[in-house]
Amino acid sequence: MLVFGYRSAYAEDLQANPQFNKVESDIVDVKQDMQRLSEQKSGMEGMLADIEKHYGETATSLKAQLSIIDQHRQGIARIQQEIKIYKREIEVLNKELVGQVRAAYLMGHEQRLKLILNQQDPVLSARIMIYFNYINKERLKNLSNKEAAVKLLSQLDQQKKTETELLQQTLEEKRTEQSLLDQDRKQRNALLTKIKQDYSSNEHQLTQLQENEISLKNLMSSLPITDEELAVNVGQNKEKIQGNTEFKGDFTTLKGSLPWPVKGRLAQTFGSPRADSHWDGVLIEANEGTDIKAVTEGKVVYAEWKMGYGMLLIIDHGHGYMTLYAFNQSLYKHEGDWVEAGDVIATVGQSGGRSQAGLYFGIRQNGTPVDPLEWCHR
Repeated sequence: MLVFGYRSAYAEDLQANPQFNKVESDIVDVKQDMQRLSEQKSGMEGMLADIEKHYGETATSLKAQLSIIDQHRQGIARIQQEIKIYKREIEVLNKELVGQVRAAYLMGHEQRLKLILNQQDPVLSARIMIYFNYINKERLKNLSNKEAAVKLLSQLDQQKKTETELLQQTLEEKRTEQSLLDQDRKQRNALLTKIKQDYSSNEHQLTQLQENEISLKNLMSSLPITDEELAVNVGQNKEKIQGNTEFKGDFTTLKGSLPWPVKGRLAQTFGSPRADSHWDGVLIEANEGTDIKAVTEGKVVYAEWKMGYGMLLIIDHGHGYMTLYAFNQSLYKHEGDWVEAGDVIATVGQSGGRSQAGLYFGIRQNGTPVDPLEWCHR
């Protein structure tokens, strides 16, 4: 009891000390600052995710608009070529008609009557009459052909007009999409600058990288196992493409023969240093918007934005093997989609807060990173 009373009295004296009160107040302030910074950081990450998702969607829409513009331009070029052909045809028909009209004029009604009444050389008269009738028939035929050609020419002119109007409309839509893309890019750059200013220390970068890696590991372990479904699909696929010499079997047999998902320079290789850690995949430099292809068939088990990896897509190939594609600009496949080898699944980007375009490509065997250089042919 004496000891207890002594401690209570000591605690009361300590709490009455102004320095003690200041320490407690500082601790509370630090905790509040940490909470505020954590909330601020989460808010920035959420904003970055929203901007990069919208950026990817807009880039996809812009790419589609560019494809439509190209189709319209090809259509206009084809119509113009057909117009030239029909104009030349009409010129030829006009020349033929001029000759036929001249011949018909020279063999007018009176000349034809003389031929009918002329019995001195009936064979010659018959031949001339046949020729006369032939000229008339050809003239009528050419007139009909010319009328059809003129009609088609008119239709082509209308098609050209329609295609031109559609082209102008699509160009306007493209300008709108381009403006939205530029706005997203400016917002993203401003946000990245803010994040860099607030969280630029090496210690924070390492902590963030470690958090990202742990988060990815947790994600990988939570993904559903699809071996049974994959086995069924692979079996069906073998029946469909029987005799195709390029089919190489399941993932376990593909070591050393897989294609790369995109062409480019290997900026980082498996195991190279990364902020006091190591790369658990490879980084391939490529232009933004370049198509990324699935290295082999499988099922998409994840397609979403993830901190540190940006627009991330994961494909399950069965037998514990998965391939990862990160930093993408846009994702063309969704969770649950079945993909074949060579299917375009995404485009190269710089999502996840990166400053340069490139593709992170990783391979996992039962969740453990393996070197893609051992699996993809050089």
